[in-house]
Amino acid sequence: MEIVVCIKQVPDTTEVKIDPQTNTLVRQGVPSIVNPFDKNALEAALQIKEKQGGRVTVLSMGPPQAKDALKECLAMGADQAVLISDRAFGGADTLATSYTLAAAVKKLGRFDIILCGKQAIDGDTAQVGPEMAEHLGIPQVTYVAKIDVADEAVRVEREHEEGYEVIEVSMPVLLTVVKSINDPRMPTVKGTMRANRAEIPAWTLSDLEVEPERLGLKGSPTQVRRIFTPEQRKQGEVIEAATASEAVAALVQKLSEAKIV
Repeated sequence: MEIVVCIKQVPDTTEVKIDPQTNTLVRQGVPSIVNPFDKNALEAALQIKEKQGGRVTVLSMGPPQAKDALKECLAMGADQAVLISDRAFGGADTLATSYTLAAAVKKLGRFDIILCGKQAIDGDTAQVGPEMAEHLGIPQVTYVAKIDVADEAVRVEREHEEGYEVIEVSMPVLLTVVKSINDPRMPTVKGTMRANRAEIPAWTLSDLEVEPERLGLKGSPTQVRRIFTPEQRKQGEVIEAATASEAVAALVQKLSEAKIV
């Protein structure tokens, strides 16, 4: 069983700041983490491996420091990791990113299951996984909350607003998983030591069979015009009164003075 997990290193959302002059994210000095949904995808892959055997390969497209995220995945139990990093990939939107990742999967060779988190917390588009499946010409199932592998088929429970859909699909297949599917394990001491010794290859443009015009900013039809921080609302006022009737009367008076009612 060959399983590929796609992960992304993202800014820690508790530390995200926006430059008011450029309206862009301030990344310098901001701690980065493995996208939380991608950890669920990795845990799902490791559980399949423990039941079925095989190998788990982790892929990430990003700057050189994304190797830190890949090492964390190795410490959790992944067998190998590959970084896709080149200035030619910079500025990629979801279409260009998925095209590049799909090319990397093709370079890896045979695969049975590709696992992704349902979305990245820095973009929230949930588009890269499904677009990868289209580039590779394989079936896809999104929002997966349970996975059972048997022979050449995969049976999943797909989460949606009204419950679950049970879907059976043949391999190779791409699945995107939700948070409720599992609780990701912590890296072990032995795994961390192995990860620190591991050599993570970095594939560049010359390592992939791709069309340069479909990469990076040039290959990205989506353009971000502006990013801004929503204006913080004023703090509310607590009305204190002896009775509920008095509180209601005071509230109505304030709303009238503000010409809301």
